[in-house]
Amino acid sequence: MASPPPNPAVPGNPSGVRGRGPSDPPHRPKQLPELIRKKRDGGRLSEADIRDFVHAVVDGSAQGAQIGAMLMAIRLQGMNLEETALLTQALARSGQKLEWPEAWRQHLVDKHSTGGVGDKVSLVLAPALAACGCKVPMISGRGLGHTGGTLDKLESVPGFSVTQSPEQMKLLLEQVGCCIVGQSEKLVPADGILYAARDVTATVDSLPLITASILSKKAVEGLSALVVDVKFGEAALFPEQEQARELARTLVGVGAGLGLRVAAALTAMDKPLGRSVGHSLEVEEALLCLDGAGPPDLRDLVTRLGGALLWLSGQVEAQSHGAARVAAALDDGSARGRFQRMLAAQGVDPGLARALCSGSPAQRRQLLPGTQGQEELRAPADGTVERIRALPLALVLHEIGAGRSRAGEPLRLGVGAELLVDVGQRLRRGTPWLRVHLDGAALSRTQRRALQGALVLSDRAPFPAPSPLAELILPAGARP
Repeated sequence: MASPPPNPAVPGNPSGVRGRGPSDPPHRPKQLPELIRKKRDGGRLSEADIRDFVHAVVDGSAQGAQIGAMLMAIRLQGMNLEETALLTQALARSGQKLEWPEAWRQHLVDKHSTGGVGDKVSLVLAPALAACGCKVPMISGRGLGHTGGTLDKLESVPGFSVTQSPEQMKLLLEQVGCCIVGQSEKLVPADGILYAARDVTATVDSLPLITASILSKKAVEGLSALVVDVKFGEAALFPEQEQARELARTLVGVGAGLGLRVAAALTAMDKPLGRSVGHSLEVEEALLCLDGAGPPDLRDLVTRLGGALLWLSGQVEAQSHGAARVAAALDDGSARGRFQRMLAAQGVDPGLARALCSGSPAQRRQLLPGTQGQEELRAPADGTVERIRALPLALVLHEIGAGRSRAGEPLRLGVGAELLVDVGQRLRRGTPWLRVHLDGAALSRTQRRALQGALVLSDRAPFPAPSPLAELILPAGARP
């Protein structure tokens, strides 16, 4: 069976990153202001510098202002590949490494997204891969900026617990085949602190910080293969595809240095993925996809990313074969069954988990957090839907409670929006195109104007919406 070649490693050092030798002089830790000044002025941080900073973050000696200052220095001055790999290693080593049975090695896979609007792929893909025989120990994050977080979405299901110990994760993989958890004090604690700080210090879009955050969580999982969904477009961290490609190549390259087989998918994020945006609304749509239905763009991305993972880990001979296996798991109900088992195993009442997974869309809506009111927006003119801009939609939803302005801020889990039309569809003036679910006051005139600006109409004939997946970057030596 065809399988991509393993990544090369430096003998005696699987990461390929050079450490201190026995003849090196004893290390004298630098003070944090000295480290911040060094990076602020464009200097290169050594392995010891990075280790000292991460240690200070974890032991609490680093003040919040110092953490923010270092993040901003890295954001403005950047890091080279070696620094990025060293930071990734230091974050990964800040906590416990997960240990799995040897028999699982080839079957351990995971997926990560850089964040998008309406991106609920993980909620569908993890149980679908489990139904295909994989083990998926997914360590996810919360919302960053205007993008939603997988953990926040799952917490809209009453009782769902994202806090699981390594021992509990192992049990979940044995019983279910997948789990979706957050960083704990034992797993990559340094990244948990930095992740929250990035959200409130305008450093979300730093390439080395993104790379280190993603790969540190994955390095402790002992994976056979990882696919990273790198978004580009107006509502993504990187507006241009070339910027996203740079991050994708960095992830693949740093991953290889860490002994991790990584592929990176470049996917468009100019419009929301699927037709629902908002925590509980996205859980509803994920369940539709697990029913074998749901929006075509969501199903397309789930099956193609899953197919790439099954191929990259050597479980199928071609990506198309893997995509077909994932599609079959969605259509025959086995993926939905795994999702139900995951919900119950992670704290959801078994009766509620069963009702969510077997109920109709209307029944599911009654079981998840809702809102006090709804408002519909109507098309201002005749035309074909050229685009539905994700960014203004996400920003308004953030304002009315679907996002955070500071770390730890509570979310309104029922707040969100449903797209009532598709890209490429012909509309008549006055046709409802968006339904907003909101608590409290009605939308302001400014918010309503911003939302109407998200609908872009043209005079051309109706057309099929394109696939969001634009490109797949593979490890060196791998051939699809």
